[in-house]
Amino acid sequence: MAKDPKPRRPRAETPKGFRDYFGPDVTERKEMLDRIAAVYHLHGFDALETSGIETVEALGKFLPDVDRPNAGVFAWQEEAVPGGGSGDWLALRYDLTAPLARVAAQYRNELPTPYRRYAMGPVWRNEKPGPGRYRQFYQCDADTVGAASVAADAEIIAMLADALEAAGIARGDYLVRVNNRKVLNGVLDSMGVSDPATAADVLRTIDKFDKVGESGVRELLTTGRKDASGAEIEGVGLDAAQAEPVIAFLTSKGATNAATLDNLRAAVGGSVVGAEGVDELAQIAALLDAGGMGADRVVIDPSVVRGLGYYTGPVFEAELTFEILDDKGRKRQFGSVAGGGRYDDLVERFTGQKVPATGVSIGVDRLLAALREKGLAGAQAQGPVVVTVMDRERMGDYHAMAAELRAAGIRAEVYLGNPKNFGNQLKYADKRAAPVAIIQGMDEAERGVVQVKDLILGAKIAAQASVEEWKSQPAQVEVPRADLVATVREMLARGMLARATGAQ
Repeated sequence: MAKDPKPRRPRAETPKGFRDYFGPDVTERKEMLDRIAAVYHLHGFDALETSGIETVEALGKFLPDVDRPNAGVFAWQEEAVPGGGSGDWLALRYDLTAPLARVAAQYRNELPTPYRRYAMGPVWRNEKPGPGRYRQFYQCDADTVGAASVAADAEIIAMLADALEAAGIARGDYLVRVNNRKVLNGVLDSMGVSDPATAADVLRTIDKFDKVGESGVRELLTTGRKDASGAEIEGVGLDAAQAEPVIAFLTSKGATNAATLDNLRAAVGGSVVGAEGVDELAQIAALLDAGGMGADRVVIDPSVVRGLGYYTGPVFEAELTFEILDDKGRKRQFGSVAGGGRYDDLVERFTGQKVPATGVSIGVDRLLAALREKGLAGAQAQGPVVVTVMDRERMGDYHAMAAELRAAGIRAEVYLGNPKNFGNQLKYADKRAAPVAIIQGMDEAERGVVQVKDLILGAKIAAQASVEEWKSQPAQVEVPRADLVATVREMLARGMLARATGAQ
């Protein structure tokens, strides 16, 4: 008789497109989001947590495909209810805006108008993963639903600037750039473009401005161009005169907001909707100026064209302006970390009525990466104070020490491994990035004292300190048991001061 094959063990690996977050990553993200949330709260926005799962119908991603009825989302169909037809299709949310639209429609009679909310949490995309492209990531959104005034857009823009500074991005290292979809609509009017397909081609071409520049856009709007590989890219087919308003629009950035607005008025010609868009930008600029948002923080910039196919009015993008080195050692700007704008037709899917809305989304992982580039995040997190174990029978005493430290607000833990080898306990403390270790054997207990070891200073002394420095700054001291908390607090404060001044 053949032996039963051994059961296959599952592979211990993260699914493709996903990743695990450990202590320091989770802590850094939470601390950053807490600072941003404090800004949103200060501006009068309320927190909202929606379900991680929505109906596909509410998400707006349903496609009539039996095998794969949803594009870009993780979805499944619930079991059919007897006598009730097929079950609903459900999916993990792919952003935080679609759930907001559902909430605004579902609770429209209970919520205030306008409704200001912020939301933070994971979203999921069923897309092919790649370098830096994950299927699960965090978003941080703030939106105002029910306010048609551009004052709502100005408020979101100002709040975004404040949030970036609260997160740790210094003034001068970022710029919020503002544009308006209506201005582009006015440009299309002045070009005489009325065919939706041609207008879509023009939008896609404009979106390539930052990559191909003015001459490249002109070529793509007319006869076409060759890309870097020599491949021919077909043009939209406009004549040179039709293309000029687009070029005028994209190059209308002036030395001041006032100059930019004048250039935009010229670019839209006699278009009514274009003039309306320029007027809205002028109102936003005036409101931001009144709120102390100078040109060092926010500017009107027609080159902001991403998302114009989605937004219906003002659109804005936060760009980090400091330089970093790419994988090949070349200098480049860090780039965009947030974007948003006005979307006045999202809630309409549920209610049949247009509901004005505007909002912004911050790329959490990109902003964290920026903070690490500036040295404001990514440093090794400080671990807990470790109370070592010298005598198994005195575990109660060791737990009492840890409890006393925690009661004083000091993070602490008792070593729970095999205490036989004391060296392993110190190795554990090192792996935990513990700043201090507490040592008390039977002899110390009988004398009513405790040894407090400064692990940070000890590592420094072992690496580079002289004998004189060792004598003047001993890494391990013996103190009365009653002075345990005070001594640990003093060591922690000394370590914080040394890190702040760059002494370590």
